[in-house]
Amino acid sequence: MALKNVLLLRTPAEGGVDNFESAFSANGYSPISVPVLETIIVNLKDLSNKIATGPRSQNISGVIVTSKRGIEAWSDAVKSIVSGDPGIAPSDSADWVSVPFYVIGEATASAAAELRKTLPSRLIPDDIRGQTQSGTAEQLARFILSDLTARANGSTARTLLYLTGDKNRDTLPKILTSGGVGLDVLQVYATHVSPSFPYDLKNAMVKAALDPSQSWGWIVFFAPSAAEQVMPTLLKEFQFQSIDSSAESRDVEQRVKIAVIGPTTASFVQDILKLHVDVVAPKPTSNDLASAIVRFDS
Repeated sequence: MALKNVLLLRTPAEGGVDNFESAFSANGYSPISVPVLETIIVNLKDLSNKIATGPRSQNISGVIVTSKRGIEAWSDAVKSIVSGDPGIAPSDSADWVSVPFYVIGEATASAAAELRKTLPSRLIPDDIRGQTQSGTAEQLARFILSDLTARANGSTARTLLYLTGDKNRDTLPKILTSGGVGLDVLQVYATHVSPSFPYDLKNAMVKAALDPSQSWGWIVFFAPSAAEQVMPTLLKEFQFQSIDSSAESRDVEQRVKIAVIGPTTASFVQDILKLHVDVVAPKPTSNDLASAIVRFDS
């Protein structure tokens, strides 16, 4: 019988229950989280100034955050403001409580909601939208257009502050701009592969007493950039199925199965890395991912 090990290529939650690990444990799997990327917050001064200036004076009617890292950047910016950073003082119009924050997925939504608990301030959002309606950038863009239209009140002035990283596709901007939405784009974080990933991977496998030469289980990719960066290391440890290999090879006992958090990552793994993807989560949530893997194994 195949082992139920699941390697989650992501940083687990700090100081609390990790939703992805809990979802797999509840279904009889043994989840192992190994951090892949290190994140650096950038342009913090620019973000702090935008927050301190406030949405009304900049004609900002919403904020787009597609990653938990964007929420972390917002948190750091607010902390610098409330701590009295010289030259940055919030204006009277700096009130973000009722400004819609459009997000993808439960992790980003949870991080945004958590800000209000840790930093009760008018600089912190309280109106989080889109996490249940969107699992991809395209779905989020369509939801935003619909949501903006529903609350337009006759106004056609629609500009959104779009917080990005250093690796972004143009799907969301294209859909929004074609729909008449202006974007104020600000990069707030950059990512690079953790130099300790090879060691962290081996260490996690040793602690879990895992043998990659045996029937191993699953590897879950959460982002194209992470998949690309760590694949050379993974190829030294695991056997994957190429999309060019025959259907019969899918049952090879030593092959690790691949799951991805969404269609964007699936396209990258298949089209660029040329590897077979077994499962694509229907929504980027821990329960949807775990349920999809359970269905496949059943």
